[in-house]
Amino acid sequence: MIERIIQLEAVSLVDFLGVENKNISELAACFPSAKIISHGNEIKIKGSTEVATKIYDILQSLLAHYHNHGAITAALVHHYTSQENQLYTPTQQPSTILHGTRGRLIRPRTTNQERLATAIDKHALAFVVGPAGTGKTYISVALALRALKNKEVRKIIITRPIVEAGESLGFLPGYLEEKTAPYLHPIYDSLENMLSQEKRKYYQEQGMIEIAPLAYMRGRTLHDAFVILDEAQNTTTTQMKMFLTRMGPHAKFIITGDTTQIDLPRPEHSGLLEALETLQHTPGIAFIYLDEQDVVRHKLVKSIIKAYEQHKR
Repeated sequence: MIERIIQLEAVSLVDFLGVENKNISELAACFPSAKIISHGNEIKIKGSTEVATKIYDILQSLLAHYHNHGAITAALVHHYTSQENQLYTPTQQPSTILHGTRGRLIRPRTTNQERLATAIDKHALAFVVGPAGTGKTYISVALALRALKNKEVRKIIITRPIVEAGESLGFLPGYLEEKTAPYLHPIYDSLENMLSQEKRKYYQEQGMIEIAPLAYMRGRTLHDAFVILDEAQNTTTTQMKMFLTRMGPHAKFIITGDTTQIDLPRPEHSGLLEALETLQHTPGIAFIYLDEQDVVRHKLVKSIIKAYEQHKR
């Protein structure tokens, strides 16, 4: 049994330790044979040499991450404690995509997310495929906002097909925009972390950000725009072809989807599945595949995805 001590200097204790030391509790739960005691600006680690050293190294990595990127979350602690994760070590220094609200730094958090950020710099069209919680939409929206702020495009268009997820919502009251709003909430959720409400409303009023159902894209030529098609697994073949052929000059297209959550009556007719097969050898298109190792939501999401995959085998 040894004891190691870490001094927290120039650190906001709430941002690093979490509310009511939640981050330390998350770390301690991964190492039940050790004791981690947080008191003021000091963290004491008691355990076997091997375990105490491992905890010490994780905390040092988290400190480096904090000083480079900002606040620490329980999900981030879990990633650093998982030997299977693909998170960056502090020496890799992923570049910041965007400065979000409340000083939040929007950065890639996994290798595959960084591949997406790199791919869209080199390609006009990218397919991003992966399960829930892997940051497909979030990183794509951040990249679109960066392009808009850097004046690389004149506007952002974010669209998704309107398909109910396994249940009928029946008649929805209101105008067409009010009827479709519930389906588009996930996009607004992503924007909330990156833009103030006032800024978002301004961009939308000026036509610089457009969020609309996929049906609104028919007949248009989308040029000088960063366009995201979200939930593309729920497009039909006709819809996918229609969308792909909207690409105009100086446009960037990202198509995201989860092939395990197709809500169409006949999943085999998904436009995303056909596009991935049809276009796989087409030059100029990037294909980024994410998996459960890229999940950045609650730690249980990763386990849930893995369990479902094993159950299908």
